[in-house]
Amino acid sequence: MAWNSLPSEFRSMAGDVVIRIEDLASDDLLDEMDIDDPFELTGLYHGVSLDRQGATPETREPDMVILYRRAILDEWASGDEELGHLVAHVLIHEIGHHFGFSDDDMEQIEERVSD
Repeated sequence: MAWNSLPSEFRSMAGDVVIRIEDLASDDLLDEMDIDDPFELTGLYHGVSLDRQGATPETREPDMVILYRRAILDEWASGDEELGHLVAHVLIHEIGHHFGFSDDDMEQIEERVSD
């Protein structure tokens, strides 16, 4: 449902980005990111953003967005935001990293979802 609320051109541009859902980030990842509380990380983009990819295709893992289900649910339960809107926010932010979007770009996309 949150995916369908995103602008269609944004969904089309996301193309081959894999979206995965995990309960929480691993301890190794949290250590690497210097995050103490796993509930502080709701999503993560893993890959090479389009603006940093070279002209020659390289062999690498697919670009991926990971949504951390328990962290998202915890944030939702402690606030007054609708769950679908919160998930859309995390998706926009993490997929935005794939495109190399600025925070302003991502805010404009989010405004379109809210309308």
